[in-house]
Amino acid sequence: MRFKMCNLFNWVLVMAAFLVLGSINVYAFGSPSSSSETTMHTNNWAVLVCTSRFWFNYRHMANTLSLYRTVKRLGIPDERIILMLADDMACNARNKYPAQVFNNENHRLNLYGDNVEVDYRGYEVTVENFLRVLTGRHETAVPRSKRLLSDEGSHILLYMTGHGGDEFLKFQDSEELQSHDLADAVKQMKEKRRFKELLIMVDTCQAATLFSQLQSPGVLAIGSSMKGENSYSHHLDSDVGVSVVDRFTFYTLAFFERLNMYDNASVSSLFNSYHPSLLMSTAYYRTDLYQRRLEEVPVTNFFGSVMETIHTDSAYNALSRKSNSRAEINTPFDQSANANKRTLADSNGQDQFSDLKKEDQQGAFRHLWNTLNDKVGKIEDVDSFVQYGLLAMVPLLLLPTWLSR
Repeated sequence: MRFKMCNLFNWVLVMAAFLVLGSINVYAFGSPSSSSETTMHTNNWAVLVCTSRFWFNYRHMANTLSLYRTVKRLGIPDERIILMLADDMACNARNKYPAQVFNNENHRLNLYGDNVEVDYRGYEVTVENFLRVLTGRHETAVPRSKRLLSDEGSHILLYMTGHGGDEFLKFQDSEELQSHDLADAVKQMKEKRRFKELLIMVDTCQAATLFSQLQSPGVLAIGSSMKGENSYSHHLDSDVGVSVVDRFTFYTLAFFERLNMYDNASVSSLFNSYHPSLLMSTAYYRTDLYQRRLEEVPVTNFFGSVMETIHTDSAYNALSRKSNSRAEINTPFDQSANANKRTLADSNGQDQFSDLKKEDQQGAFRHLWNTLNDKVGKIEDVDSFVQYGLLAMVPLLLLPTWLSR
């Protein structure tokens, strides 16, 4: 009888241990939305997409290159920008200005300069490749330069321009990205912890309808027009022979040309800068999936760089003490000094170095302890659950003692 009770106890004990450990894992790693709230913002990425081919869509390429220039000027480096251009207007036979692209009829700024790195061009710009970039599902042969290598601390700007309609955006005039395709890709990105916050900006007709299926938290969306509205070009360049920029992108650029990477202009101020009388359409914002107040979010959180600061106070002090002690040890002694003084000086230096090693070890242990405290702080909501689980195991641990009597 006692043997059966012991086996039963062992079985119950193992199950209880698995239950507690499994609960800790679930709460510790949690859902993507809960982890993103505690993750620190560490880096910014930009995915800039022109979906249109053919010369008469010149302005769409100019739109994309204009945003490319802006985010680079505000601090996002090329290695964190994915640039997708469906056509090469700079080398088009109709282009009066070979190897140049302009967004203004004054031709003061060549957008297609020496520092443009195009990641996907021509027929590489497809719905499939676009979705692969977002979700990270690439073939093994795709180089790192063509991959969105973001993480759970990333803020991503996704800008798209081209021809669209009710819940779709055309690619290459031959296929469409639909609203549920975009929503599914964003959902996968969130589940795989590929971003902390995502800003989607679309300049196309009926742009607002492209956001209708989005459900993932941490997403902010802005479109150039409402359902049933068109998105218009800004002006025609008589020399080039076509329109060179769209209205929504033109006024977006006008806003950013007044800023630098150190300005604290808010996302709310960007949204408020769009006037229907200037756009000839109504800009649409979707903010219900976004947790923060727009007045408190700088536009550089998406359009600029992130300065990462690492606190290394104890390590710095240790390093300075090392240099000081080494300076003392390596101080030249008078050749006429006796050997006893030299031995005493060396022993003092060794004592200082050993004390220094102890301080470094203590600093390392202190750093490890602080790291563990930070990790535990992220799952403090599960403390009570774990305590209850441990209390429930106490009677099970006392049971063998009682049975052995």
